[in-house]
Amino acid sequence: MKNIAILATGGTIAGASHIPTDTVSYHSGVVPIEDILKEIGSLKNIANIICEQVTQIDSADMSHAIWLSLAKRINTLLAQPDIDGIVVTHGTDTLEETAYFLNLVIKSEKPVVLVGAMRPSTAISPDGPMNLYNAIILAAYPGTQGKGVLVTLNDTINCSRDVTKTNTALQDTFKAPELGYLGYIIDGHPHFYRMPTRKHTHMTEFTIDGLIELPPVEVLYGHVNDTGFLAQAAVTAGAKGIVYAGLGNGNMSQTMQTVFQQIAQQGVIIVRGSRVGSGVVTRNGAIDDDANNFVVTDTLSPQKARILLMLALTKTKNPKEIQEMFWNY
Repeated sequence: MKNIAILATGGTIAGASHIPTDTVSYHSGVVPIEDILKEIGSLKNIANIICEQVTQIDSADMSHAIWLSLAKRINTLLAQPDIDGIVVTHGTDTLEETAYFLNLVIKSEKPVVLVGAMRPSTAISPDGPMNLYNAIILAAYPGTQGKGVLVTLNDTINCSRDVTKTNTALQDTFKAPELGYLGYIIDGHPHFYRMPTRKHTHMTEFTIDGLIELPPVEVLYGHVNDTGFLAQAAVTAGAKGIVYAGLGNGNMSQTMQTVFQQIAQQGVIIVRGSRVGSGVVTRNGAIDDDANNFVVTDTLSPQKARILLMLALTKTKNPKEIQEMFWNY
């Protein structure tokens, strides 16, 4: 059988409440991973399990420091011949961001699967145990190798680049708008229907060896009558890059164009994204990116564009080179 390491970080899957009908005001990240595993009776039939409690937090408290520590631990484990795959338990609020970060810095073809839950472990019908069971199955499945970091909840398989949380409360919240699921887990068997096409994990140019912090990058949300004050404040506070969740196809007002032109001239990287939620932000579409030295996000959400920009800034400050990374990853 495969040897799967589970790294636990807390979240709703490790949440608890005194009331079994409470699925809102529970406490996240309080149940140890060993207790969660006790809810799954047939683990010995699918994989040999080792587990580590990396941290116990609400995923709103996830940090760059934890990201770097987690990624380095995963790389260390996957370099061992006796470890075949990794499952990371995580809160759903920032799960998609952690998954995409790992997708860019893990240096192995072995499976890495992130999993969470929308109901705490004390609920009448918690989704965590089944989600975790499926995650272990997915990590142990030979066909998962080489597909990058994956996310599974509610019997679905998602690419970490495309997946996002789409609903604040429902169990089927994790989806890939327009691009769709990679597949499903049906009766304990993964079924893939499409493949990730962008570079990931061992194919990327990003390394975290010796990296102790990530360059500061902020996300700003576009709106009517935007003044640019927050953008200027971000630069004053030390931001090396700004992702603008712009209007429509990454559009912005004349005021914001002027503000971002001035900021770009100071060497700060400006990335045009969209607040829409899906679709492609096209280069030289709504704005003349070539003239302004702006970068566009392609289909990345603003929060994931921020992750790629932070890692890109560890390699270069050239907007043209960074744009190529957005096409590749």
